[in-house]
Amino acid sequence: MGLMGDLYIGKSGLSMSQYAINTTSHNLANVDTKGYSRQQTIFGTTQYTTVGNNVISKMQTGLGVNTEEVKQSRNAFLDKAYRREIGRESFYSMQYETVSEMENIYGELEGVAFQNSIGELWEALQETAKEPDSIVTRASLVERAVAFTERAENIFKQISQYQVDLNEDIESQVERINEIGDEIAALNREILKYEGAKIEKANDLRDKRNALLDELGQYINITYQEGHDGQVSVMAEAVPFVSDHVVFHMSTMTQVDLMTRDLARKYGGDEEALERAKLEAERLCGNSQMLVPIWPVYGDREVFNFDMLPTTKANTDVGGLKGLILARGTKVGKYTDIPPRPTEEEYTDEDGNLDVDAYEEAMRIFEQEAKIYNASIEPSAIMTVQAQFDQLVHGIVTTINDILCPNKEYILGEDISYTDSNGNLIEYKAGDTIRILDREKAPLGMDESEEPGTELFSRKSVKRYEKVMVDGEELWIYNEEDAGDNYSLYTLGEIEINQEVLEDKSKLPFSQNKGTGDFDIKTAEQLIEAWGSKFSTLSPNTLTRYSFAEYYTAFVGEMANRGDTLDTIAGNQEAMVQDIDNKRLSISGVSSDEELTNLIKFQHAYNAAARYVNVVDEMLEHIVTRL
Repeated sequence: MGLMGDLYIGKSGLSMSQYAINTTSHNLANVDTKGYSRQQTIFGTTQYTTVGNNVISKMQTGLGVNTEEVKQSRNAFLDKAYRREIGRESFYSMQYETVSEMENIYGELEGVAFQNSIGELWEALQETAKEPDSIVTRASLVERAVAFTERAENIFKQISQYQVDLNEDIESQVERINEIGDEIAALNREILKYEGAKIEKANDLRDKRNALLDELGQYINITYQEGHDGQVSVMAEAVPFVSDHVVFHMSTMTQVDLMTRDLARKYGGDEEALERAKLEAERLCGNSQMLVPIWPVYGDREVFNFDMLPTTKANTDVGGLKGLILARGTKVGKYTDIPPRPTEEEYTDEDGNLDVDAYEEAMRIFEQEAKIYNASIEPSAIMTVQAQFDQLVHGIVTTINDILCPNKEYILGEDISYTDSNGNLIEYKAGDTIRILDREKAPLGMDESEEPGTELFSRKSVKRYEKVMVDGEELWIYNEEDAGDNYSLYTLGEIEINQEVLEDKSKLPFSQNKGTGDFDIKTAEQLIEAWGSKFSTLSPNTLTRYSFAEYYTAFVGEMANRGDTLDTIAGNQEAMVQDIDNKRLSISGVSSDEELTNLIKFQHAYNAAARYVNVVDEMLEHIVTRL
């Protein structure tokens, strides 16, 4: 190879040094750019020219240096780990935020604790027990009951409203997920345009795409793979989300519409089946307008499968959107969602004999219902708090009512049917056991009518009793609570103070049912005793039974423990994410000192190549001038 070839070698050195200087300058210009990955020029030799052979080796001459690649300094394994762990952090952080919001609503640390309302009601009961014939103490009890009811209703409404308001967060996250998918698809097209000829790498566009994958990993569990053409395909919750430049958008559907669709398919799919399915769905989920993410392109399939509880082992506790939906739940929690644990005392007769078969059957049913609770209620922080709080209020309300208006069982001797105050036809068969007001034991009011059966807490839509003539006798038949009919329940949202008692405090029944006009000391004693008795466990998973005050303390403690656990997990995840990100930055981050050193190195390389070209030039000049 002659001197002209040597000039080409020098020229290649100049060009490659200039490329390296440009890359280094680009790194320095983006030293503070978030998501930017340090770029590195990789050099290689060009092809060789064989000029002959000898016994030792081929006689080859190189043609200079070449740029093989402008490489991004990234670690694919750290990227995957970062996106998985930041999604797990977001999963637990979202749940912690919901618990923290509920703690604020109950106001235990804000000077407006609900425990004060419980204590004031208890104090009013004690004062009434001391002077049950005093209209002043009765009026005070009613006022405290009003305050207790209003405070409980207000808390429950705030939690339920917060639960519905989370729809906005869910919608915004779904919209952002779709936007990220669109942006990734657009970048795929741009990258293919630049890299299709296999000449250069669109590193800056790849940085933007990697930043989008980082953000997407916060919202939802993703896996991804880069094809040979540089395009990335993304799977979200094991479903194709971005395929090259095509995006399968996510959408939302209300819980009641989703259940209506599923039931309609089960019932046959025609118009009659659809109407039946809608009524059944509204009954089962309380006409829930809570949003559920779905994949329209996959037949409105739900994005998240909660048949199995999310676990770290299965890698299913990833994604803020999933954590948000899990914490919110699917409906408003009620006391009816918590199955009561049967006790042997309930199945033991007066002689102390336990009905083993009945007790075992009750335990079997309880265990089935407990599984449903653990699968559908307990994982949701909001639904758990709603159900447990409603159970407390229901316990206080029904305990007081059942003492003021005691019921007894009555076996019908004939078939009866009647229309209740809401226009519903009620039918019973001869031999059925019903509950009626025990008029012999019921205390009376101090008003002129001296009529029993006046409860302190009422249901807004259903009267406590229906007066029906049976066998020539007027029976006050108790309108039982029905878990399938929310209006029949003594539940938050349906409780109010009896209007008759509000208008005339003397109707509050504390007088003896013997015509003496004296107060009923037994009723007062029962109220005091019942308040301190153990009325319920906190959940079907615990054995400890609590009184009302103890229950609320345990309830707040469990909520605080749940929040502390979630906060600890989220904090540990945050530290792990930060550690992984630091390792990523140690590889992909730009160090100005290191880049300035490289800049000096490549400048010296450029100068060396320039001097080489000058030497060859001088040699050519010498040869030409000598000819």
